[in-house]
Amino acid sequence: MGSTAQPCKQHRVKAAKVLVQRSPGTQTMPQAITETAMKELLATALRAVRAARELILSYYDGEIDVEIKADQTPVTVADRRAEQVIRATLGEAYPEHGIFGEEYGRDSDAADYLWLVDPIDGTKSFVKGYGMFSTQIALMHSGELVLGVSCAPAMNELVWATRGGGAFSEDADLRVSDVECISQASISTGNIQSLAAGDRWPALGRVLSRANRTRGYGDYYHYHRLAAGQLDAIIESDVNILDIAALYVIITEAGGVFTDLDNQPISLDTHSVLAATRPLHETLLTELNRD
Repeated sequence: MGSTAQPCKQHRVKAAKVLVQRSPGTQTMPQAITETAMKELLATALRAVRAARELILSYYDGEIDVEIKADQTPVTVADRRAEQVIRATLGEAYPEHGIFGEEYGRDSDAADYLWLVDPIDGTKSFVKGYGMFSTQIALMHSGELVLGVSCAPAMNELVWATRGGGAFSEDADLRVSDVECISQASISTGNIQSLAAGDRWPALGRVLSRANRTRGYGDYYHYHRLAAGQLDAIIESDVNILDIAALYVIITEAGGVFTDLDNQPISLDTHSVLAATRPLHETLLTELNRD
């Protein structure tokens, strides 16, 4: 007789604490950020993202010129002006901090605090009048991502998290689901074209064929759903740190695990994502790296 499949156990998971890789040569541990200082940092980031949201919405659904950058991705005046607004807000509050932005690059290699900014992640959607775009602001302190804010202006979604402080939306605390088995999981993929071109494509097919539900939401949307317990795992490739830095903090503070597809910690050089509940992450990592 064939074996009977055993039901998955479900349980709450504690927030993962995965560190971003530190720069070579780091010798001393960074000084901890006080609770008061973290609240002030978060308040500034929220003020910056809300200012950017108003500006972006003023352009949304209107006719707007589009330029193609050297990497063949589009950019608009809204991208540039939104980043300028964010830089001005952060720079006024913290002139000693560095900023690394999608449109204007990195202005300091020496600062202990580095803000990571993508003013419009999903410019193609923005240009087409499709609301699947977001503004991402994260803070890295001495190599560790400690704060993240993710705002979807057209969808009226705003979520945030601070290291050790939990993850929140404007309406509720955020917590990943209890799901730990592929057969029970809702799994979303991003950038399916690059996944299809990679070595893991056969393994991904086997995983998705066993899932309870599959989606291809991409961009900010599936990360917000994972943090709220409405999805259970995300598999994505062809990303950069500005796309995911804030979302990393949000997912880990909501109790999930967030690495790249090789189980490496998130760093400035990350280009893929495996984010999931803790037990499901371990299972998916094994399956996706099986020959």
